[in-house]
Amino acid sequence: MTKRDEHNPSRWLILALVMTGVFLSTMDSGMINVALPTIMRAFGLNLEYAAFVITFYLLTITITLVFWGRLADRLGRGNIYLAGMTLFCFGALACAFAAHYEWLLFSRFIQALGASMMMSSGPAIIKTVFPADQLGRSLGLVGIATACGLLTGPLVSGLLLSLYSWRAIFLITLPVGFLTVVLGRFYLLERLHQADAKPSLPFDWQGSGCWVVMVILGVFIFHRFDRFLRFDNILFMVSFITLIYLFIRIEKKAGNPILPVALFSRKYYWTGVATAAISFAVLFTVLAIIPFYLEYIFSYQADKVGRMMMAVPATIVVLSPLSGWLYDKIGARYLTTGGLILSGGALLSLAWLATDSSSMEIALKLALLGAGQSIFLSPNSASVLSRVSEEYVGITSGILATARNLGMVIGATLAAALFSWWYSFFSGGGTLVHYSAAESGSFMLALRVTFVLTALLSFSGCLLSAGRR
Repeated sequence: MTKRDEHNPSRWLILALVMTGVFLSTMDSGMINVALPTIMRAFGLNLEYAAFVITFYLLTITITLVFWGRLADRLGRGNIYLAGMTLFCFGALACAFAAHYEWLLFSRFIQALGASMMMSSGPAIIKTVFPADQLGRSLGLVGIATACGLLTGPLVSGLLLSLYSWRAIFLITLPVGFLTVVLGRFYLLERLHQADAKPSLPFDWQGSGCWVVMVILGVFIFHRFDRFLRFDNILFMVSFITLIYLFIRIEKKAGNPILPVALFSRKYYWTGVATAAISFAVLFTVLAIIPFYLEYIFSYQADKVGRMMMAVPATIVVLSPLSGWLYDKIGARYLTTGGLILSGGALLSLAWLATDSSSMEIALKLALLGAGQSIFLSPNSASVLSRVSEEYVGITSGILATARNLGMVIGATLAAALFSWWYSFFSGGGTLVHYSAAESGSFMLALRVTFVLTALLSFSGCLLSAGRR
């Protein structure tokens, strides 16, 4: 029996293992988004510092994904995956007992390392054990796990915040996480049919160091977009462009590059990576701002905010299997382009929310965004993974996950920086931590401008996606 024998029943056990990790990591993201206003008040932070609880986590994942993708190819994807689940659980436990803001950030760093290990190896495991004609459907099922995590996260977070405190949201994932590690170690790991660890190759330390500095500097520049023309920011941008040039030169010469830049000469490859980043930037801009809109404008309690936020992933649960099935029939071009168009339209509709919008109107507009995301996600991933050779499956899985998480970083940063700047502009220098009902007009204007600009980002992704074969 080959490792991709479609009659091999163990592939469904392996898929369940991957889906569990995806569920826990996305549920964590959903819970944090709802809890962010509470965490902001608990530590006396402004919005940009509070949002850093999200962006620091995502930035860590973005930087480290390509490393784990390489190590997974060498040490075994199952080993990296289960080690990541263990680290994720210990990080969550540390977050629950964080006594101050800096300790919370450090604990999120530990948690992010574990999530990065799971994200880099999970899709590669699926590509390894499923035949090519079932790849779209299997990734569609992973999309369901993603949606269920995002769906459950806001609901669970709202209930825990209303009954206990924000610390409880980090404890809820631990029983399932540790149980998955135990079951995976004794029942699933040996069924992955993976070869022994590959011979050790020289590690690309130069490229790795350049990559870390490049990503951090890029996010730092993006975070300072309101100071775009200042002299120090221009120096940062020149340094960033220089680092990109050096990184490409280093990777072209490296015998075992951390990021095989030659892959990006293929249009299907860079299109899939770029549009993945754009899609998640759009999604996370909304997920970061809407909880503040519901809590500050409507004075919703945390549990009701959680129920409202479920509208996005609820749509993904319904449509992800369908989009995966359609990909196996018609390919990615029309699905991915249509999904991004739908997401952009949803952003424009959300931009015209008002202080008296009904709960049904808000939920329907959020559901429209979820529909666009679900139509896009599985076909986009499958369109890249299905066309690379086995040699590059692990690193491609890591690159796709890096793109998605970079999009999340951009989205969360965009939401905090854009919204804070426009809110300060319309309110005459006010900050969200001192918000009062008299400033609701400024709040709504800042929300409108932020969402319109984000919609333009989604439509730019449509143009890229439409150029696929």
